[in-house]
Amino acid sequence: MATHLVIVNPTAGRGAAAAVLPRTTRLLKEHGLFFDLVDTERAWHAAELTQEAVAAGYRVVVALGGDGTVNEVINGLMLARQAGHGDAALGLLSIGTGNDFAYGIGAPTDLEANCTALARGWTRTVDIGYAKGYRYFGNGIGLGFDAAVNMYASRLTRLRGNAVYLAAVLRTILFYYRAPVTLIEGDTWRLERPTLMVSIMNGRRLGGGFLVAPDALPDDGLFDLCMGGKMGRLRMISLVPHFMRGTQTDKPRIVMRRSSRVRLTVRDGAQVVHADGETIATEASHLEVEILPRSLRVVY
Repeated sequence: MATHLVIVNPTAGRGAAAAVLPRTTRLLKEHGLFFDLVDTERAWHAAELTQEAVAAGYRVVVALGGDGTVNEVINGLMLARQAGHGDAALGLLSIGTGNDFAYGIGAPTDLEANCTALARGWTRTVDIGYAKGYRYFGNGIGLGFDAAVNMYASRLTRLRGNAVYLAAVLRTILFYYRAPVTLIEGDTWRLERPTLMVSIMNGRRLGGGFLVAPDALPDDGLFDLCMGGKMGRLRMISLVPHFMRGTQTDKPRIVMRRSSRVRLTVRDGAQVVHADGETIATEASHLEVEILPRSLRVVY
């Protein structure tokens, strides 16, 4: 019986996942893995397939795609556990645009290295976030500017790699500068101020090249928050290279905090929200998230 189910998102990486599938199949066979393959056909299909796979007895569910595919598989694994169907591990075949979850946990993003890791079978247990009323997430959840960036990035179909998010950031700076007054509450602290963005990170990076939370650890039981206050376009542009290097943490209008729980309340209006790069709300005025310490086993 196959021990691994590989869930393939054919559209991931602007079609790269479908292109590398023959090579992936060959490498997995060469490593002696017993596996089955299945394609996703719609949004949330990977989560449904994952739940079915765990119930059927697969020990590892492998996401062949990007961070969006990984997010759905994580949700499927957590929902399967809630249903009492066991505790399968997550496997990674990173063929996405950003691959930020893999980066954050120190997993390889090279296809051959991914296949070697799956064959070796070593696992690491990491934290998972949960957004009340929405979904689980592995890398991070964001409200405001970074969520708008993800919306724009999804429309840039002609670009590849980090260029997608860099172009989306610059496009967002030109047209998105809302900073509604937002109440942000952590375990032991409270802030209320005009807020351009709030990134609640379990991992370190967004968009394949922006170190939003350079000191974050995926297994310390805490989120790392990066919060940007109201600012003009020139200041926003000046911060872009700092976010790419992770040196924005002490810059004006940027506030960093840690917490295991976060509650956000937008006082005047609503904001866009993303989870692991997937838009989950276009007009949210309230968000509650919590960390679930060491709740997911990942093969890496």
